[in-house]
Amino acid sequence: MSTENAVTGAENAVAGAESPVAERVRQIVGGMAPRPVAELGDELRLIEDLGFDSLRLMELTVVLERGFDLPRYRPEQLMGVLRVGQVIDLVNRTLEVSA
Repeated sequence: MSTENAVTGAENAVAGAESPVAERVRQIVGGMAPRPVAELGDELRLIEDLGFDSLRLMELTVVLERGFDLPRYRPEQLMGVLRVGQVIDLVNRTLEVSA
């Protein structure tokens, strides 16, 4: 087994272990999605796939801030957050900085 394969295998093992934060973010996003789906994958787009509009995205932001006791996000922090996985990453990064 090459080093590259070993690293990829380790990354996949870590990716398979769902963090409580990721699970909770998925529950919130899925519960608020205007167009719910059976399986909420990280690659799903908030607007195109799940039907979020600008108002619903603002509501999602407030629910995440309150649900995780996060500081208020500035608009520039939210730019480019287009997919479920990016929402999870944003919350995880914010929690790390706040800790």
